[in-house]
Amino acid sequence: MAGAKSPAVSDAAAAAAAAIEHKVHARVGLLGNPSDVYYGRAISLSLANFWASVRLRPSDELVITPHPVHDLVHFNSLDHLVNRLQSEGYYGGVRLLMALCKVFRNYCKDNNIDLHGGNFTLSYETNIPRQTGLSGSSAIVCAALNCLLDFYNVRHLVKVEVRPNLVLNAEKELGIVAGLQDRVAQVYGGLVYMDFSKENMEKLGHGVYIPMDISLLPPLYLIYAENPSDSGKVHSTVRQRWLNGDKFIITSMNEVANVALEGREALLEKDYAKLSKLMNRNFDLRRSMFGDECLGALNIEMVEVARRVGASSKFTGSGGAVVAYCPDGPSQAKLLEDECRKAGFILKPIQVVPSRLNDVDLNTLKIT
Repeated sequence: MAGAKSPAVSDAAAAAAAAIEHKVHARVGLLGNPSDVYYGRAISLSLANFWASVRLRPSDELVITPHPVHDLVHFNSLDHLVNRLQSEGYYGGVRLLMALCKVFRNYCKDNNIDLHGGNFTLSYETNIPRQTGLSGSSAIVCAALNCLLDFYNVRHLVKVEVRPNLVLNAEKELGIVAGLQDRVAQVYGGLVYMDFSKENMEKLGHGVYIPMDISLLPPLYLIYAENPSDSGKVHSTVRQRWLNGDKFIITSMNEVANVALEGREALLEKDYAKLSKLMNRNFDLRRSMFGDECLGALNIEMVEVARRVGASSKFTGSGGAVVAYCPDGPSQAKLLEDECRKAGFILKPIQVVPSRLNDVDLNTLKIT
């Protein structure tokens, strides 16, 4: 019959129609980090400039597809392999996707959530620069979690507040040491205030997360290095000192948490002069606890470049990139751009992604 499609074409079209794809953006820790792993508080935002996407399509077998760049297993020579490992490490997305599948399946089993028996193929893409403290790994995991929620049609059964724990648990499977802040920012999207008080964490199993209007933010800038290999390599003793009851660390970490609390009020009042001071205070407290050797000369220079032109600045995460605010406006931002160029850093205006929670997600927030 004229115009009839072959079975192969029809099957391909059906498979494409059934494919699920989710994008999750990088995140910027605006205030409060690293107190999120010390029962503190934080404010983070979704960064539109960079993202990871995961695609799921139904298939006969369960397949995790290696990325041709990030999961490279073919090399020109032994030297090529060694050089690659020295610059990129052993990291890739396949291990993240596998870990998430395990954590997701176990969570559903433990919570009596039935999963149908279908299989799928997962693949991913990312343009989030590596080693920049922009949560590239958790973006991949979070995007994959969204795919699994939709594939199994269980989005309504897995509360939004719990999802950051699932993402973090997948990363913990791989020995990645981190807190909930990044995962909350990427699950919720937009601008989020988070309270990780011990009372909340023990009672609820997660923090209290309050979305905020992204229009409250002033213009912000991202500074990062193309080659962040000079990041701090010295192991931090802060965690152990905190566990040991070190008064200086405990007091300082509480101050960092209060920076986020005060920052929320500053944003609500659009008091950007106060926000500027709080950003600087956040970094200064981190520096006093961790020390320059641990933070790394390149990371410190990114902060100092901003401060030399009068901008406020702090790490977006644990290092590798910096968020800056220019209280004097565009003319100061131009000075910052010039200084970054001289220092060999990349400067980008930060674009913020609004929250992407849909009606099904929002309904889970109403379940007590």
